[in-house]
Amino acid sequence: MNVTYACPACEVGVRLTFDSKTPALVCPHCGERLAISGDAVAGDSVKRCLSCPSTDLYVRKDFPQRVGMAFVAAGVIGSSIAWYYMDVYWTFGILFATAIADFALYIVVGDALMCYRCQSQYRGVKEMNSHDSFDLEMHERYRQLAARLEQ
Repeated sequence: MNVTYACPACEVGVRLTFDSKTPALVCPHCGERLAISGDAVAGDSVKRCLSCPSTDLYVRKDFPQRVGMAFVAAGVIGSSIAWYYMDVYWTFGILFATAIADFALYIVVGDALMCYRCQSQYRGVKEMNSHDSFDLEMHERYRQLAARLEQ
C-alpha cells in the first residue's frame, strides 16, 4: 500500500510504501516520524488516517480531476466547432466518442482512499468497502474547521 501526504513538520509532499507491520512513517526530507497506531491499519484495510487523527475517509477514482475536465472540455469545444460548421454527424460523433472514452476510463481506472481532514491519499488498499464515497456535508465540515483554525 502507498500513502501520499503532506508532512506536518516541513509541509512537503511525501509518498511512502507501508503495510500493517510498519511502525512509523518517516519523512525523507526532514526526518519527522509519524507513529502508526495499532488500530489504523488492519490487514489490507485502512481504518483511520495515518498522518492525522481523523477516521473520516472516502473512496474516489484515482484519476486527476483536471485531466478529466480538460478531456471533457476538449470534447465540448470540438463538438461546438463541428456544430458551427453545421455538421451534425461530427458534432454528435465527437460528443459520443468523448462520453464512451470517459466511461472506459471510469471502468479502467482504480480507486484511491482519501482523508477529508488532511487530504492524504492511500493507493493499493485492497479493502475499501468499509468506506463511503465522497460526502459534501462531511467535506464542508472539515473545510470550515480548517478555516476557523486558520483564523
